[in-house]
Amino acid sequence: MKIRHTFLSLCLVLTTEFDSAHASEPAPAAPVTITIATARSTLELYTGADGRLYQRYYGATRAHLSAPKAKPAREGEFHPPAGNGFILEPALQATHADGNTSTELRYASHETTAVDANIAVTRIKLQDPEYPFAVTLCFRAYRAEDVIEQWVEIRHDEPKAVRLDRFASAAPVFQADSYWLTQLQGDFMREAELQEECLAPGIKVLDSKLGVRAHQMRPPAFLLSLAGPAREESGEVIGGSLGWAGSFQFAFEVDHRRQLRALCGINPFGSAYQLDPARTFRTPPMFWAWSDAGKGGLSRNFHRWARQYGMRDGAKPRPVLLNNWEATYFKFDEAKIVSLFDGAKELGADLFLLDDGWFGNKHPRDDDHRGLGDWQVNTKKLPHGLSYLADEAKKRSIGFGIWIEPEMVNPLSELFEQHPDWVIRQPKRELQFHRDQLILDLTRPEVQAFARRVIDDTLAPNPGISYVKWDCNRYVMQPGSSYLPADRQTHLLIDYQWALYDVMRHMAEKYPKVMAMLCSGGAGRADFSSMQFFHSFWPSDNTDPMQRIYIQWGFGHFFPPGAVIAHITDKGHRPIKFTCDVALTGALGVDRDVSRWTPAERATVAATIALYHNRIRDLVQQGDQYRLESPYEGKRAALDYVSPDRARAVLFVYQLGETAATLGPVKPRGLDPAQRYRVREINLPAKAKSRLALHDQVVSGASLMSEGVQPPLRHAVESLVVEFVAER
Repeated sequence: MKIRHTFLSLCLVLTTEFDSAHASEPAPAAPVTITIATARSTLELYTGADGRLYQRYYGATRAHLSAPKAKPAREGEFHPPAGNGFILEPALQATHADGNTSTELRYASHETTAVDANIAVTRIKLQDPEYPFAVTLCFRAYRAEDVIEQWVEIRHDEPKAVRLDRFASAAPVFQADSYWLTQLQGDFMREAELQEECLAPGIKVLDSKLGVRAHQMRPPAFLLSLAGPAREESGEVIGGSLGWAGSFQFAFEVDHRRQLRALCGINPFGSAYQLDPARTFRTPPMFWAWSDAGKGGLSRNFHRWARQYGMRDGAKPRPVLLNNWEATYFKFDEAKIVSLFDGAKELGADLFLLDDGWFGNKHPRDDDHRGLGDWQVNTKKLPHGLSYLADEAKKRSIGFGIWIEPEMVNPLSELFEQHPDWVIRQPKRELQFHRDQLILDLTRPEVQAFARRVIDDTLAPNPGISYVKWDCNRYVMQPGSSYLPADRQTHLLIDYQWALYDVMRHMAEKYPKVMAMLCSGGAGRADFSSMQFFHSFWPSDNTDPMQRIYIQWGFGHFFPPGAVIAHITDKGHRPIKFTCDVALTGALGVDRDVSRWTPAERATVAATIALYHNRIRDLVQQGDQYRLESPYEGKRAALDYVSPDRARAVLFVYQLGETAATLGPVKPRGLDPAQRYRVREINLPAKAKSRLALHDQVVSGASLMSEGVQPPLRHAVESLVVEFVAER
């Protein structure tokens, strides 16, 4: 198992040194140029005569750049602080120990260190000339993937705490004729809807104030297209994604110079932070990717980077699992669960996942009103315990997984009866519930220890458990802590997230062979910091395949398909082939009582899983994805996946609406034009013959990409899967 350790492991790190040697240094006489470069893109910064740091350029690497301005406008300052002449939205706002609400940041030093052949880290120190207060801008450049990771470290040696009111992770500027912003927005059951707009002068804010499970309505990611709406495979596009599971804010300000600044980071709402002397406040990472090959090129950059650096065990095949949730909900016993193992075995699944409802005795978890927090196996439902279930699964040659939600508690539970002060709540206010549960206050050391104990007491005595589904089913409505002192209540939403990452890290490091899915009620945590500890995430509780096309399409702009769980269910009551074909484009799974399917349906699902295992899982999870026809633009959606060596590919086509005649051909991308490919329609129903004109023919990649493949589809919820294999 590979877990990426960065400078971001802790929000606050106790330090004992403070270098103030540059505090009184004069501004440099000559400009200092600092270049952060990837293989095809460059971020170039420089110092002005005033000693401040300015942005010169971000985009395609160019051989020659114009000389930096000696006296640039303050609007171009790269990380502008508040209170001393800067009148636009600041990246940093601090109140010093003596009450001064202004901060000045002057260049002090910088260094670049090569981590390996692909990664370089640059650290730029900025110093207030009048205070022992420093800001270090940190960059990690991933050369091959054209991704730059950025974060900020703030630290001081003033006699008392400094109050931080704003602390952006990034604040780059862009200059173009127009700016087109694409956001992923929505709600529960309609996550990750794409919406594009042209930014007008003024400020556009995308944010979340939900605190926990904060991404339900909007993942922390966006696209910026310069000088026109974003195109799929051409044009300059910049993507940003914040690695933070909590409340976030993106503020896009187009100023009077038609310059765009993007302020990105933790939402400052309700999060003022008292930074004590000799401590370091680290912001979460902001990930930037650049492409001159449109949204598609940008997505493939993010996918390659994520598989290598942004998610846990990115190259490891994701298992096909069968989940009992939609089959049983809370109503099951040991015999019922064991019977479902046989269905998983019949289908060819790798693993069975036991969902919510397996715990609690005094307050048995028979519904969502009780038991949460009492992580003892329910002896009535499961008299022989979890290891017995894992052993029974092993007899059928499948793995066994378990559901947990260690951050939450029901008021009707032994845990709450014993520790009512452990929950997040405001004093003197009536408790507000969501899904009849409350959030445990992870700023408390004893709650952090409890959350680790939940993991240890579940996994350590039951080594047969090979998979965990980590859920999170409510937001913060009353952000108060009985543990934090009165002057630090606004630390809650920040310290909670860093404590949460520590608990997640504990699980990943102590149980490296246990794979993990991040659930959060569907898309509640879709960020690359969380994904360091998880193999995949649940994008939505909406498993209707017609809606999943849109949901998976949206998340695919940033996350590789192997990270996005896609289940075969009976939601929407769509044809079983269509349902299977949609689920094949992500990390495949099943959520259904197999016995309720007809023999023909079971055979179709089993054949789909066999196809996934034997022929296309590596293409979907590790290949390059090309979005060919958007579901937002017509009555058909299409995408293909191509192996890195371009020797194999698979094409998916979905008919979304009725048409009087077949639509035109679908033109795959990413093939080798010089190769000749055998074309086969796959995942056909039993005994069905292909209606594809090119079925079993050998065609050049150039011809396939220029002339396309004609899908024989006319009716809604029809689908087509086509395999291309190069003939050697």
